[in-house]
Amino acid sequence: MSWMSNHFWEVGGVFVVGLALGYWLVRWKERAWIAAIRREAEGHQQDIHRQAEGILREARLKAAEEALRLRQEIENSYSNRQGEIAAAEKRLAERDSLINRQLENLVAEERLLQKHQEDVRAKDQALDAHREQIRELESRRVQALEGVSGLTSEQARAAILKEVEQSALKEASDLSRHIMDDAKARAEDKARRIISVAIQRYAGTHAFESSSSTVSLPSEDLKGRIIGREGRNIRSFENATGVTVLIDDTPNAVVLSGFDPVRREIAREAMSRLLLDGRIHPTRIEEVVQKVSEEMEEAILRAGEEAVNRVGLSAVHPDISRTLGKLRFRHSFSQNVLEHSIEVAHIMGLMAAELGIDAALAKRCGLLHDIGKALDQESEGPHAIVGADFIRRCGEAPQVVNAVASHHDEVAPEGPYGILVSAADAISASRPGARSETLTTYMKRVESLERIGLSFEGVEKAFAVQAGRELRVMVQPQEVSDTEAYQLARQISRRIEEELQYPGQIRVTVLRETRCVDYAK
Repeated sequence: MSWMSNHFWEVGGVFVVGLALGYWLVRWKERAWIAAIRREAEGHQQDIHRQAEGILREARLKAAEEALRLRQEIENSYSNRQGEIAAAEKRLAERDSLINRQLENLVAEERLLQKHQEDVRAKDQALDAHREQIRELESRRVQALEGVSGLTSEQARAAILKEVEQSALKEASDLSRHIMDDAKARAEDKARRIISVAIQRYAGTHAFESSSSTVSLPSEDLKGRIIGREGRNIRSFENATGVTVLIDDTPNAVVLSGFDPVRREIAREAMSRLLLDGRIHPTRIEEVVQKVSEEMEEAILRAGEEAVNRVGLSAVHPDISRTLGKLRFRHSFSQNVLEHSIEVAHIMGLMAAELGIDAALAKRCGLLHDIGKALDQESEGPHAIVGADFIRRCGEAPQVVNAVASHHDEVAPEGPYGILVSAADAISASRPGARSETLTTYMKRVESLERIGLSFEGVEKAFAVQAGRELRVMVQPQEVSDTEAYQLARQISRRIEEELQYPGQIRVTVLRETRCVDYAK
């Protein structure tokens, strides 16, 4: 037991010694590790100090260089600014010198101007004195002239003014006459050439108006069948066609009378078919008239399309073609309106070609200018305005619409086409044989011409000659001078243009003569 106890204490002592030795070894290693770390940290710190000192030296060098550069730039800018200031001071000095010279010149000019003003005032005073002398001399001269002539100054002034007025009026009249004669000669020559070329290049036929149609009968017995029992056939025919049937003593003929040419043509065709068929009774009459009316609508459309093709135009609206076809059965002063429209279209095309404008558009205006005559019973207003409204609704061009509306001066023309339509319409209407004029219309126009001529002062007599194409006016020579006679002719012409409607032109001739009669005894 003591051995074991001793051994235990020996082992415990060794363990304690070993533990102490281990602790010391650990502490030594720890201190060595801490010292190594410290040495390493001190080395890093020294490196950092060295880097920081290097960066600081570089920054100081760069700052010194930048400061040196800025200083150099400032010095350069200062030198430049000093140079600019010197140049500006030099310019200011030059400008001051120039201003001083100009001020000196202004002072000299002002002195000179003052001297001129003094001279002008002196001259004005002298001029006022001369004017006063002139007024005094003029007053003496007027008094002397009044004493010599026996007229006051107002009377003499009035006489001089009247003489000057008469002289100026004569000169103005002579100049106006010369200008008008020259303009008329040139305009008439050119218009005559254009119109003559157009007329010579076109020759059309003329149809004459008639308000009745005659149907030939194979025999006199057919008149009784046309009348029917107690007149029922003829009443049915007149009710169906709207045309009056005249059965008189004319052998083998029946006259159909009516102012509507379309209805009259339907009646003529229906009567011809009834006579060929032989069956004449109210039911058959209504059937034939109905069939002929339907065929007439087609014939009217074909007539309109044929007119468009004859003129050489492109296709038009179907309503326009149908309305044009109706003009085939209408007449104006015995002139067929459709043939007249075709003729006007051709003349328009020829004159447009001479003037160098659109011939196709001119033909279109001429063909459609009287289309309103087929509508005037359906619409109120002049046929030119009615026709223009109709073709505008059908999509015609504004130039065509204006030409149709203005060809009788109800609307102002907006281009050459309206004026050309008026000229071509007058040419077609005034061609020999184109229209027949009743005696009543002729006498009325002649009386109106003579009435207009006699309505002016100083006119002694007025005669309408050459079938109303010329008005000869005789004036009293004591009341109308040569200059006033020329003006009188112009005034009469204008009055005729304003009050009368006529084709072509009317010549106005003013005659002034002085007869000196004496007797030898």
